Amino acid sequence: MEKQQYAIGDRVEKMCLECGEIRGHIVALINKKGLISRVNCPQCGKRSAFKKGTDEKDSTSSMKTSPPYDWTRTYRKGQSMQHPTFGPGEVVAVIEPRKIDVLFADRVRRLIHSQAQS
Repeated sequence: MEKQQYAIGDRVEKMCLECGEIRGHIVALINKKGLISRVNCPQCGKRSAFKKGTDEKDSTSSMKTSPPYDWTRTYRKGQSMQHPTFGPGEVVAVIEPRKIDVLFADRVRRLIHSQAQS
């Protein structure tokens, strides 16, 4: 069985002790063996150690059941989505009544939501 290789900026699921919930974290440091040593929580900004074990799940497996992104739908913080261009993402902030910040594998992107169809 092949070990999964991670890179800085990849996304992994981990329990955030600061936020008190399991969420996607961004890989910040990798050791010489290619294993994750530190991750950043996009929600609270806290950097923490990453220990291999029950916390570690491939985030893409949990995101496959996410609903597709719909700009007419109203999103709230913590919801996941599947964007047709950017892939799986998680809402990290509601900026204005009609704008959200979504964390994707490559970076946080600002999207619109809650738009009325004309």
